Amino acid sequence: MSYAKFVAALFRANPGNVRNIRSSPGRCRSTVASTKSKGEKVQQTDGCAAVDAARVELINQTKNVENTQLCKSTIDFDNTEEAYKSKDNVELLRSLLVFKLCTIDVLVEKNKELMDLTKKLLGQWMFEKLMKMTFYGQFVAGEDHNAIKPLIQKNQAFGVGAVLDYSVEEDLTQEEAVKKEMDACVSEAEKESPDADCREKKYKAHRQFGDRRGGVTSARTYFYADESKCDNQMETFINCISASGGASTDGFSAIKMTALGRPQFLLQFSEVLVKWRQFFNFLAAKQGKSDMMVLEQKLELEPLKKTLTKMDSGAVDDKENWFTGEKLGLSGTIDLLDWNSLIDDTTKISNLLMVPNLQTGQLEPLLNTFTAEEERQMKRMLQRVDILAKHAMAKGVRLMVDAEQTYFQPAISRLTLEMQRKFNTEKPIIFNTYQCYLKDAYDNVTMDVELSRREGWYFGVKLVRGAYMYQERDRAKEIGYEDPINPDYEATNRMYHKCLEYLLEEINHSRKANIMVATHNEDTVKFTLEKMNEMGLSPTENKVYFGQLLGMCDQISFPLGQAGFPVYKYVPYGPVNEVIPYLSRRAQENRGFMKGSQRERSLLWTELRRRVLAGQMFYKPVY
Repeated sequence: MSYAKFVAALFRANPGNVRNIRSSPGRCRSTVASTKSKGEKVQQTDGCAAVDAARVELINQTKNVENTQLCKSTIDFDNTEEAYKSKDNVELLRSLLVFKLCTIDVLVEKNKELMDLTKKLLGQWMFEKLMKMTFYGQFVAGEDHNAIKPLIQKNQAFGVGAVLDYSVEEDLTQEEAVKKEMDACVSEAEKESPDADCREKKYKAHRQFGDRRGGVTSARTYFYADESKCDNQMETFINCISASGGASTDGFSAIKMTALGRPQFLLQFSEVLVKWRQFFNFLAAKQGKSDMMVLEQKLELEPLKKTLTKMDSGAVDDKENWFTGEKLGLSGTIDLLDWNSLIDDTTKISNLLMVPNLQTGQLEPLLNTFTAEEERQMKRMLQRVDILAKHAMAKGVRLMVDAEQTYFQPAISRLTLEMQRKFNTEKPIIFNTYQCYLKDAYDNVTMDVELSRREGWYFGVKLVRGAYMYQERDRAKEIGYEDPINPDYEATNRMYHKCLEYLLEEINHSRKANIMVATHNEDTVKFTLEKMNEMGLSPTENKVYFGQLLGMCDQISFPLGQAGFPVYKYVPYGPVNEVIPYLSRRAQENRGFMKGSQRERSLLWTELRRRVLAGQMFYKPVY
């Protein structure tokens, strides 16, 4: 089947959808983008890089600085009385104890074994009490949606909202995790003929990295077992959304795509999206446009038709139909967003998994065959995502789709964008997550913002530095593909600030974008406040949110909340025994965090001393 025949078939099947690609908002879609970024100057500020020069070039930017009414916001992050006024003295002492324990290597390295031993020595009841007095009490809100309400309501009284995250995970051995992953990520066709396909190695499951929990911080990991388990996990997310709606008036709920279906589909669809992007790059290079910024690459239709005709001598009539004005290229060009719209989500799902051959232009199946059950599994994943989005909308809760590994992420981002197109028509309900340790983070953000502009929906984004760096680097090096991660922390800081400034400019330009600045980096928070002041963005507009993990960086969260900024804690909850894997990783993460910075412990000690000297030995928060 030729490339042109496939596209023409799509158009014949959906003429109404295709007709408006250029003439009005409707059918453009985005996926992974990758191009060269313009350089920028960097300066060191208290150990963190900050963007100094090179303003981000904006598309359709219109701004009148002189007529902007600035509303200056300043926050004192050294005011411990304000930062910890929601905590009693016992809570401050618990924080100091837990953070100190997180710096002791032997305790962190053997934390799982030590918790198991403690449970045997003390018994279940005493073990749970001890955990609630220490790690569980510091980082987890409670066991169920009723138990978490007092903490959520207290935080709300001090201006801090919640992103609910049911943090129960299977306690699998490494061998069990690898077996589940390999079974779930390899199709029946690949099992029967492992050497017959032309899959790229990045998008194939590798036994060495089958246990996806290794080298990960602040992220839960789900392993596929069967469809009934995915249904159960969807029900868990539904309950979490309901709990968020019942516990607060403006909450978020977090979900992961890998919990909702067989990851084989995410791997395959990601590879398809990337290969279509590569084909676009190939055609752009033919027209001498490979060095342009991603959104400046516009393929001229006449040269494009000639190139495709040379690659595939047949189906000339189909090519002519493809490029008629009613379908694509009313302006005489096709850009990447137009190109991405050729992958139509209304066709049979296995037909989506067709990739162009760079030598011939022929469309070829990614795999030789799909079983009927694999087709059904793909559809069920999409149905579960749709059910969750509808439930979130009904409950008035915003849905945060977490980012995952780069070999899953193109598909996750595409599916999330499809939800945004459908549900973000009047306000932002669905939020996508962008990891700024990735080299292509800025390209992905700018592509998807442009998509939202063309189609007129609200863009929701959570901006993070990233959770899978060590795993991603090791996997790329071992398997032999380009490392997707920025070379160092300073480069990641520059990328974060570049994306952040671009998104703030977009909010200032249209007020249809919303961003959660999810960071524990105080300098990044200050950078955001400075930019908001420059642009006259008021915190009361609720366009810029801030986010931190429960039990960490209260000196950032609570001063922001009490100053009127929308700020949220990522709030895990679940039974003590079932969140042990989460707590184990949190201890691992905090070891590096606490060794790298003494600031939080210093502020906690400062506040305790202040209270003792002020005679507040039995301080209780008032709200």
